[in-house]
Amino acid sequence: MQLRVVLAALVTLALGVCAIGDAWAQQRKPPYYASISAGKARMRTGPGRNYPASWLYVRADLPIKVIEVYNDWRKVEDPDGTQGWMLVSLLSATRTAVVVGSVLEMRDSPRFSGKVNWRAAPGVVGRISKCRRGWCWFDVRGRGGYVEQNRIWGTEPGEEVP
Repeated sequence: MQLRVVLAALVTLALGVCAIGDAWAQQRKPPYYASISAGKARMRTGPGRNYPASWLYVRADLPIKVIEVYNDWRKVEDPDGTQGWMLVSLLSATRTAVVVGSVLEMRDSPRFSGKVNWRAAPGVVGRISKCRRGWCWFDVRGRGGYVEQNRIWGTEPGEEVP
């Protein structure tokens, strides 16, 4: 019986911490980058379900830039520059990026002389971290490497990402 009470308290605490984290992410001031969390997400012409859908995204983890906030809606811009409104519950604070331009070399260290571990084609989406001094760690389903920050869309030039 006592074990159940302790487990229930731990679950409640964990859910509370997650809710605080989500609330913090939802209160960030634009502009900021996020990603699409849902497998299917509609972009709308205005901040409400009564506005027509202008686009249907079927690619979870696609990076987006939040440029405006209105209640539970976020005006976003996708990597192609298309803008519209999405419900905040369809978005995640997880930082992702997409390869732009030509094939991208993913290196074992944040320098041009680093060994090339992998290559990623334009349009490939991955998770980013450790961005500093013009390089980011880019992970594509467990295959990672450092990439030039200016070769991906999902960060501001020179932005540091933990």
